Amino acid sequence: MNTRRRFLRAAGVTLAMPALECFARGPERGMLLISNNLGVLPKPFFPQTAGRDYTLSPYLSALAEFRGDFTVFSGLSHPAVEGGHSTENCFLTGARGPTKSGFRNSISLDQFAAEKLGQATRFATLNLGVNIDKANRSLSWTRDGVLLPAEDSAPALFGKMFVQGEPAEVERQLHRLEERGSILDTLLDDTKRFGQRLGRDDRARVDQYLTSVREVEERLHLAGEWEKRPKPAAAGPEPADIQDKKLFFEKFDLMLSMARLALESDSTRIVTLMVDAFATPVFTLHPGQDTTDGYHNLSHHGQATEKLRQLDDADRQQMTLLRKLLDGLAGKKEGGQRLLDRTMVLYGSNMGDANTHDNTNLPILLAGGGFQHGQHIAFRRDNNTPLANLFVSMLRRMGVETESFASSTGSIGNLAAG
Repeated sequence: MNTRRRFLRAAGVTLAMPALECFARGPERGMLLISNNLGVLPKPFFPQTAGRDYTLSPYLSALAEFRGDFTVFSGLSHPAVEGGHSTENCFLTGARGPTKSGFRNSISLDQFAAEKLGQATRFATLNLGVNIDKANRSLSWTRDGVLLPAEDSAPALFGKMFVQGEPAEVERQLHRLEERGSILDTLLDDTKRFGQRLGRDDRARVDQYLTSVREVEERLHLAGEWEKRPKPAAAGPEPADIQDKKLFFEKFDLMLSMARLALESDSTRIVTLMVDAFATPVFTLHPGQDTTDGYHNLSHHGQATEKLRQLDDADRQQMTLLRKLLDGLAGKKEGGQRLLDRTMVLYGSNMGDANTHDNTNLPILLAGGGFQHGQHIAFRRDNNTPLANLFVSMLRRMGVETESFASSTGSIGNLAAG
C-alpha cells in the first residue's frame, strides 16, 4: 500500500472526498535539489572521458556502486549568470545579470514545478539549508523574485511534518489562516477599484499583482485543509539539533536525512537544500582535526598545497554523504520500485571554480528519477550548454509539459527516460 493510501486510511477518509482531490492530481515522481555554493575542486570531480564507458573520476569513485544510477555532466552553466558569489541565488533560477543594478531574481525550478503540478502533499515544496544565511541566500524564489527562507533546524522541520498540535492549537492556526484570507479579500476589493482608474500598462501590473494574491489565497485554503488532517506517524524519534557551524558534515548529513524522510513520508515531493559553504567558518574535518581557515578562504586556495588538501578532503566527504543518500533512497521500496527510481537527485553548484570566481563549467550530477543513467554527458567547455536545458528534462520527467524554463534552448536529448 503506498504512502498516500496509508495516510488516508489513518485519516479515515477516501480519495472521493472533495477536500482531498488534490491527492489524485499529484505526480508520483519527486526531486531533491542540492547545491554547495562554493562547489568542488574541478579536476578530481570531472571524468576525463565521456560516454557510457567513461572512467570514474577520483570523486565519483565514491559513488561507484551507483554508477548505473547517475549521470555526470560537464560543459553546463547559466548564460550571463556571472559575478562569482552573487550567482548563488541563481542556481535554480538562471536569472541573468545578478550583479547589475536593479537585478531581480526570477522563479526557481522547485517553485515553477509546484505551480504547474499543484499541491498534492502537505507541503508543495520544502526549502532547507546547512549553515545558511537565511536572510540573504536561498535556492527557492517566487515568481516575483522574492526569497523564500530556508529551514535549517531539523527538530523544527520534524515538528512540521509529524507532530500533531493539540486541538486548541490547530483551531488557533485555522483562525490565523482565516484572518489572513480576510485581509487578502479586503486587499483584492480595494485594488480592483483602484485599478479601474489606471492606464493600460499600470493595469497590467495590477493584474499580475492580483494573480499573485489569488495564488496566496489558494495556498492559504489548502493550508487550512491540511491543518484539519492528521499528520503521518514518524518512523523514528525527533532528531537532536546541531547548531555548531563547525560540525559541517554532521549538519549536512542530518539535513540530507531529513530531506529523505520528507520524501519517504510523502510530506512533499520537491525539496531544495542549499549548503552555505560561504557562511561556514573553520570547520571540523575529522575528530580532533579542524581546518586552518573558513571554507570561503580555503576555496581561494591559489594552488596552496595545504588548502588544496583540506578542500579535497571536504569534497570527498561530501561524495560519501551523497552515496549514503543514494543508498537510503535505493533501500526504500514501495510497490516493487525503489524510491530512488521515483526521485531525481540533483547535486551541483553555481561555482565552476571558486578559486577564480568562475561560473562556467559547473559540476552537475543527476541521479535517480528513472532516467537511463550510467554516462558522462560532455558539452563544450568553451561554449557551454544552458543548465536550464537539464531543468526542462527534469520538469518533463515530473509531469510538467513545458518547452522552456529560464534560459533553456531545449532539453537534454541524450538523457532518455527508462
